[in-house]
Amino acid sequence: MQIFGVDIGGSGIKGAPVDLDRGDLAEERYKVLTPHPATPDAVADGVKEVVGHFDWTGPVGITFPGVVTGGATIRTAANVDKNWIDTDARALLGARLGGCPVTVLNDADAAGVAEMQFGAGRGRRGTVILLTLGTGIGSALFIDGELVPNTELGHLELNGHDAEKRASTKAKEDHELTWEQWARRVTKYLAHVEMLFSPELFIIGGGVSRKADRFLPLIGGIKAEIVPAQLQNNAGIVGAAMRAAKTAT
Repeated sequence: MQIFGVDIGGSGIKGAPVDLDRGDLAEERYKVLTPHPATPDAVADGVKEVVGHFDWTGPVGITFPGVVTGGATIRTAANVDKNWIDTDARALLGARLGGCPVTVLNDADAAGVAEMQFGAGRGRRGTVILLTLGTGIGSALFIDGELVPNTELGHLELNGHDAEKRASTKAKEDHELTWEQWARRVTKYLAHVEMLFSPELFIIGGGVSRKADRFLPLIGGIKAEIVPAQLQNNAGIVGAAMRAAKTAT
C-alpha cells in the first residue's frame, strides 16, 4: 500500500509516496525550499508543487513544524510565519491539492511514529523520546508505544534561552560551533530533558542524524540510551503517510 507523505520544515518542504509495508519511500523524494516568509499561502504552494511532481491524487499526510490540534488547527509557528496560528491547515492544504484527503500532524510526532513502527524505537516499551535537531528542535514523547502529542520540548528554557536557540543544528551553524562545542550544548539539553522525563531511550533525528558518528560519541553523562534515527530525515514523510493511511481507513 502506498500513501503520499509531505514534511514541511523551516528550510525545506519534501515529499514522496511511501510504501507502508516497508516503512520506506517508494520513490526518491522531491524537495523545494521553504518560502520566506513562510506564509500559509506560500507554503501551500510549495506543498502543491511537491505533490504535483508525482501527479498524486490520493490521500496525503502532511507534517507541520508546530502544535497541531484536532488534526487541523495550527496553534504555534516558531519557525514559519505567525499567520499560520489558528489556520485550519487541513482545509487550506486540502483545497490547494484539489480536494485530496489531507491529514496534518506535528512534524516531530510524525517522525516519532515512523521510528517507533519501523526504526530505532521498534518494540521499545517504557518512555521513549525522539528529538529532531534541525532548524529548531522537535520532540515526540512515547509511553509504552503510545504518542503524547505536541510536546514541543525544543522550547524548554535552557540557560535562559529557548533550548532550540542553543542546541539546534541551526544554532550550530549560526554560531559556527565545532562538533565538540555543539555536543556540549546538546548534552546540557539532553540532561535537562532527562531530569524532567527519565526516558529509557533518546532517538536523535533530523538531517544531522546522518552524521551521528560526529557528535553522539561526544555526549556523556546521560543515563538513557542514545541512538540515531534509523529513517533519518525521511522519518517525517513516512510518519505523515502512516497517519494519513490510518485516517483514511
